[in-house]
This record gives sequence, structure tokens and C-alpha cells, in this order.
Amino acid sequence: MKKTPFIIGNWKMNLTLMEGVDFAQSLRKTLHDKKEIICGICPPSVFLKDICEALEDSGICVAAQNIHSEKNGAYTGEVSALMVKEIGCTHVLIGHSERRHIFHETDSFINAKIKVALSVNLKPIFCIGETLHEREDGRTNYVIDNQLKEGLRGINTDHIKDIVIAYEPVWAIGTGKTALPEQANEVHSFIRSFLSDGYGKDIANDLYIQYGGSVKAENTKELMAQPEIDGLLVGGASIRLESFLKIIEAASKQECF
Repeated sequence: MKKTPFIIGNWKMNLTLMEGVDFAQSLRKTLHDKKEIICGICPPSVFLKDICEALEDSGICVAAQNIHSEKNGAYTGEVSALMVKEIGCTHVLIGHSERRHIFHETDSFINAKIKVALSVNLKPIFCIGETLHEREDGRTNYVIDNQLKEGLRGINTDHIKDIVIAYEPVWAIGTGKTALPEQANEVHSFIRSFLSDGYGKDIANDLYIQYGGSVKAENTKELMAQPEIDGLLVGGASIRLESFLKIIEAASKQECF
């Protein structure tokens, strides 16, 4: 049985506060009775409180784009897991390729972030993915295996249930290139097998594995038709309400099998 699709939009460093609140209110109004989809958005940190208030009791998830690995301390400019949880966030992106490659976040730092998020009941959306060079070298599975192994180090069976995995091939993020649905499904299947080996088949089957990387309305149906793809992490197409709603609509029409 196919899971209820989980579609989440990552606004990155885009929109103004007014634009973000208007977007959230319009999204709430449009999706108020839509039960066949799970939806969420990841606003910039300075908007989180306002967006959480706009979406309170709506069923639409709000995720932070980033947190620090410590609960508190002398880390000027950073925000903690407890802070974003306290204002109403339910999820947080961790390990996004832009954090890995632009800000040089290591697997051990990402692992620490996952653990601190879980400690305050904040659900991590754990991002993994290979570069174009790694894929062309035939190292995709090696890279994914290592990122999973190091990122989930010390995460027990009880806590893994609260984690969403997002596979985002780095070469497909913001480039207009998208992994072929079959390519994405192949990696998702590898991820599912890794989780099954580590946590058991039932838990692995229950976990959400999203795909991200130049997702748009035109490729949503094909991606969501793949048996191992449970949802989508949407980037650029999520900052325009019309395009995001088209993706949600396309994903919600997928038949169970």
C-alpha cells in the first residue's frame, strides 16, 4: 500500500515576511479539507514564528531549515532545536547538500544535529545525496551508504521512527536536471534496504523516503508513481504558491497499489 504522500517545500533564502505569511494563509485555505496529502513548508528562520502562527492547527507542518548541534551556548547567529520547537515547528531539515557543500558540514556534525533534534521531539528530515562526479564514478551507493551510516550513528530503533529521509542528488538541485524516476527509485530502494538491515523490514517500510532535486509539477506524477518514493522535498517550485499547489495536486492523485 502506497503511503499518503508527504510533500514539503524548502523556501531557502527567499520571500519577504509578508509574502511568506500570505503564502501560508493561502495554502491553509486551499488545503483545509485535503486529507489525501501531508504537506509542509520550510521558511527562513526569521519567519518561523509568524508562519507557525498562521498555520496553527491546520495540519500543515512547519520545518526549520537549520539548527545547531548544541541545545544552547555561545554560538552567535545560530538557533537551537529547542528554540524552533518552542515556537511551533515539528520538523527540521538536516544535512541538506547546501549545508554540506557550501557550509562544509561534516557527517559527525549532522549526526549531532539529528540527535539534538530528536532530544526535543523535533523530527529531522535527513538529506543525503551524491555529486555528479560521484555518480559518474559509480560511487552512488557507496556515498549513500556512508552518509546513512555516519548520519544515523547511535540512532536506535525507537528514534529512527521519527526521521524522514530525503534523497537529493546534488547534481539535480537547482540545475533543472532531475534524476530519472527509475534512477531515483533505485537509490530509494537501496536506502530502504539499508534501513531494513539496520532496523528491521517493518520499520524500514514505514519510514518516509522523499525525493528532492528540480521537482516540478511536470515530473511529480512520474516520480510519485515509483514504489519506493513516498514524498517530495521541493525547492524552487515551492516559493510560488501556484506551482507548489500544482505539485501537491499531482501527488495527491496517485493511486494506491
